[in-house]
Amino acid sequence: MFDDSTLVEDRIERLHERLGKELFRVLAPVHVTAWKAPGEPVDFATAAGASYTPIASGDRWGPAWSTWWFKLSGTVPAEAKSERVQLRVDLGFEGDWAGNQSEGLAYTTSGTPLKGVNPMNRLIPLTGKGLPETIAKAGESLLDENGNVDLFIESGANPNMGDYMNNPTDLGDLSTRPDKPVWTFGGADLVVRNESVWHLWLDIEVLWGTLKEQPKDSTLRATLLRTLEEAADIVDAEGIHEGADAARAHLAPVIASGAGASAQVMSAVGHAHIDSAWLWPLRETRRKVARTFSNVLALAEDYPEFTFACTSAQHYAWLKSGAPALFERVKDSIAKGQWHPAGGMWVESDTNLPGGEALVRQFTVGLNWMERELGVAPTCTWLPDSFGYTGALPQIARLSGMTTFFTQKLNWSQTNTLPHHTFWWEGIDGTRIFTHFPPVDCYDSIVSPEEVYKAGRNFKEKGRAKRSLLPYGYGDGGGGPVAEMVERARRFADMEGAPRLEFDSPDGFFDKAREEYPNAPVWSGEMYLEFHRGVYTSSAELKRGNREVEAKLAVLEWLGALATERGIDYPLDEVEELWQRALLLQFHDILPGSSIHWVNREARAEYEALRTDIERLIDSLFTSLAGEHKSQVEVREGGHGQAAGLAGSEPTVLNPSPVVRREVWEHSDGCSLIEVAPFSAAPLSSVEVEPENPVTCEKREGGTVLNNGLVEVVIDANGLVSSLRDLEVGGRELLAPEAKANALSIHPDFPSCFDAWELQHQYKRSETVLSEALEVKVVRDTPCTSCVEVRRAHGDSTFTQRITLEADSRAVDFEVHVDWREKHRVLRVGFPLALNARTDRSEIQFGHIDRAIAKNTSWQEAQFEVSGHRWALLEEPGYAVAFANSQTYGHDVRVLDAPGNERRGGVAFGYTLLRSATAPDPEVDLGEHTLRYSLVCDAGLEEAHAAGLRLTQPLREATPGFEVSPVASIDLHEGDTLAFIDAVKPADDGSGDLIVRLHEAEGRTGKAHVRFATAPREVHATNLRETDTPEAAPGLTACSEDSSLYEVSMHEFQIVTLRVAHA
Repeated sequence: MFDDSTLVEDRIERLHERLGKELFRVLAPVHVTAWKAPGEPVDFATAAGASYTPIASGDRWGPAWSTWWFKLSGTVPAEAKSERVQLRVDLGFEGDWAGNQSEGLAYTTSGTPLKGVNPMNRLIPLTGKGLPETIAKAGESLLDENGNVDLFIESGANPNMGDYMNNPTDLGDLSTRPDKPVWTFGGADLVVRNESVWHLWLDIEVLWGTLKEQPKDSTLRATLLRTLEEAADIVDAEGIHEGADAARAHLAPVIASGAGASAQVMSAVGHAHIDSAWLWPLRETRRKVARTFSNVLALAEDYPEFTFACTSAQHYAWLKSGAPALFERVKDSIAKGQWHPAGGMWVESDTNLPGGEALVRQFTVGLNWMERELGVAPTCTWLPDSFGYTGALPQIARLSGMTTFFTQKLNWSQTNTLPHHTFWWEGIDGTRIFTHFPPVDCYDSIVSPEEVYKAGRNFKEKGRAKRSLLPYGYGDGGGGPVAEMVERARRFADMEGAPRLEFDSPDGFFDKAREEYPNAPVWSGEMYLEFHRGVYTSSAELKRGNREVEAKLAVLEWLGALATERGIDYPLDEVEELWQRALLLQFHDILPGSSIHWVNREARAEYEALRTDIERLIDSLFTSLAGEHKSQVEVREGGHGQAAGLAGSEPTVLNPSPVVRREVWEHSDGCSLIEVAPFSAAPLSSVEVEPENPVTCEKREGGTVLNNGLVEVVIDANGLVSSLRDLEVGGRELLAPEAKANALSIHPDFPSCFDAWELQHQYKRSETVLSEALEVKVVRDTPCTSCVEVRRAHGDSTFTQRITLEADSRAVDFEVHVDWREKHRVLRVGFPLALNARTDRSEIQFGHIDRAIAKNTSWQEAQFEVSGHRWALLEEPGYAVAFANSQTYGHDVRVLDAPGNERRGGVAFGYTLLRSATAPDPEVDLGEHTLRYSLVCDAGLEEAHAAGLRLTQPLREATPGFEVSPVASIDLHEGDTLAFIDAVKPADDGSGDLIVRLHEAEGRTGKAHVRFATAPREVHATNLRETDTPEAAPGLTACSEDSSLYEVSMHEFQIVTLRVAHA
């Protein structure tokens, strides 16, 4: 028989195009007037009282980031009132990225928010069921008795920033945007959707897409083709409008032909990924939330089976304060079972960069808010778009009450892909969480046949499991699901040859998937994203702000615990708000540095405001604690590298960290070597000690030698470290032969895509070592501390390095102050070591991770840049060197070749200090930076941890003299495992109980002993939310001979939260 399939296929495509032009019947035009808000967005009352002028289709509006209000007035013809009449709006839409261009939110004339409009969701229903009925029940009518309608639309002239992830633009901030319109108004009209034609259009779209996914020689493909051809015959014979129902009836049996027993089952979950900030500022996200949520609510009223999952307590909080009526409707939808809060976190944060306690608070602050305000505490950790996932996350999530984990980001990896879609993810402590990656490889499916079949083909559990999750809805800038997506999902309910789609919730999917596949495979350790490695370094000021704010919050809560013990009021609500502000800044496009200039600028300002606000509360608490000593007390950071000092009576030294601090303290009378107990405060005179190993500074031919009897550092005439010897192990030279350390190098940085995100391996192929100094001089020479300063320049950038050695210290401290004026360059610092280390042991939250230094596999090779927190440890049998830093996350360790390349010559450790991307922020990282790092000789885990704290949690100075013993501390007994206290704070419930959080630090099972300042009435272990006992509760025993001492049995890297009640 003649093969006419190509001709028929062309005919079906043309038919679909013809139907698409007949979807709506225009009833009447709408008169539109406009008003441009003079600055930032205004409230409805202000806009409603403004003076509006006419605007017509084709008129331009803007400029970028401005807010316009449109007033729309029209009349529904009497004969159409019984139909579902909708207002169709075109603000000037382009393309299909719903959240990255102009968008708006419609209001009634009394200020009730109705529904958002964007390029993929332009309709506002005015009559019929659903939204109009809901508004009527609230006492409003969208039409008056004459059919007149009047609405307002608040619209943001948000520019399309999609082209500027690789190219610089001046559109990224109010101060630099061009003062010209960016959008062309497209007009508005009243329409009725031709329902039969619309449904036929969708039927053909789904069947045509399904046909194209079938093999050329398949029977199903032929059946679909001939059935579609017959439907086309009906339409051609009877006309589009007259024949639509008959054509649909002809297609219905194929759509309901039965998927079969072996069909995969996909849980279709509506979703709207809303980046809390990215290519738009935070203020715009507040409005995006209202627009998206209103759209979802309208859709839910039209489709009772529709379900929707939504994360981020911060977004709900914005909705509650900005659009309380919508917030109440969201709660109603939750009660009906259609809307499902998910994630549990305050925002969808990065997980590599936040500290352990901050990552805990993402969950506890988020879950507490959701439970309090929404009446539910989610159990699915829904985190689809972060740039890799720390191995500490399974334990943190499980201890917060989460039971499952969902993401899709790992499919972005460029070299390797994880071998599973459904599996148990095992963290560094052994905790497992049931995990799923959607095989559709995205979080914003449109439920196209192409995507549905792609997911089916991709699913790696075929033959072992059938269930996967399909998240659908426009995302990144919000938007969410639309009716067409729901309709497509309906058509995939039971179709031959296709996966079966079911509307479901995250918990519903995971319950079924876990029941079906309880013995799913296990992936152990971090989930490293082989992409976006530059975010460990980009926007260095935000990294510094994050570290400093985390440290200050720890001090504040420690003082709060002291105050609570003494019956002094502690501002719980105010501290929670500070945490909320800090947690927002850890969103996965803010802290990583991948946002526009506006976002980065505001984040820098917010970190500065947080510093000020936290210090104000610290001062207030210390004043209360000081009592009669002084009516007002100032607390200041001091110590290493800082000139701190308060005139007057003897200062108090505060150690807010969990380790003994022996270091040089600079004060108004000079400097002293001091030793301060953990979590304590004492007068300076009581903690001063005589140096056992004072520092000498000696000028030698060609360089300067710093020596404290433990370590000798030789600095050559160009300010490079030419020798570093450990004098306590026979004068061992730690630098590789002929190597120079602390050498700054500049590398070209031109990633092939995603400018601020990407650091690609080719940057290492070219470097400029800053080997020449403008000046080398000794700037400090005392028995307590000696320091050499080096000045350098490159192009328009300048560098001032300091190399410091303190008495009694095995650490060499380095500081570099940079005035950075480069573009598309990376600044690094390197340390070539004569050390046979095989792994890079890096601190992560509540523990550490070992990564292979050798690059034997593609998995190891892909980790050419990795993230670590405050320290890294390089160890060979019997000896180790630690590196610590003040704010730097990105680093690498590589094998050095010996001369001749015939044997291993050691390892080189390097920090990536600064980058200078130009997109999406053309000015990111330009300006002045001060970065500090240390090298610790012959170090172990305890010394590495202490070095990290020394650079990130400064000792503090205050007057008057005031002494306090630790609220809690670790007593190290023989045979104990190494454990560290991470937080000492008042309980969240305001009960007066204290919370002490600690973790096992060696990676082994063992015991730790916790000593309290006074004997507690009761101590018991809780989960991270400070309520229930965790599933894997630690062994906890009060020591009979000492009522203030408790023994804690811990497994590897276990997080233990103790709730302490005093009499």
